[in-house]
Amino acid sequence: MSQNYRRRWSPEQISGWLREDQNIYISYETIYQHIWSDKQCGGQLFQYLRRKGKAYQSRSKDKQAGRGFIKNRISIDERPAVVDDKSRIGDWEIDSSYWQGHSGALVTIVERKTSFTVSTRIDDKSAKTVTAATIALLKPFKDAVQTITADNGKEFAYHEKMTESLKCGVYFADPLLFVATRVK
Repeated sequence: MSQNYRRRWSPEQISGWLREDQNIYISYETIYQHIWSDKQCGGQLFQYLRRKGKAYQSRSKDKQAGRGFIKNRISIDERPAVVDDKSRIGDWEIDSSYWQGHSGALVTIVERKTSFTVSTRIDDKSAKTVTAATIALLKPFKDAVQTITADNGKEFAYHEKMTESLKCGVYFADPLLFVATRVK
């Protein structure tokens, strides 16, 4: 068992290994309880946990913090209702994707009513590169750009520059809403 601690296995992994390889059924909750009981008695087992007993902070818990947070993002909930109807020209959706091996990326922008699409290859998915590509792609159609809707990728972090250059609103999909609409 100590060999598994040296491997930095989680209690979930230890429980699975015991069940599959040793035919011993101990839940990971029981392992955690043993670790916490050991800590209360002055033991050091908690030091072998990956986070050394520190609580995990969920990134979705606080929408103002975390690695994926985009500063000053405006939720899709604040986007004009007319955009949902697809009754006017000028409402765009933007996305980007990597090529295999991350050797480049593609920025694709689709006008919602007409499905008119513009796209370009970029060398990386940095916010600076994606913003410059977006402005360059939509500048010729500036009079027909009212809103842009994006996912929450960090490559759209410079959305305020898009708003300023194209004189449009940039909105971000709610991650749960985005998944739900893709499933339909």
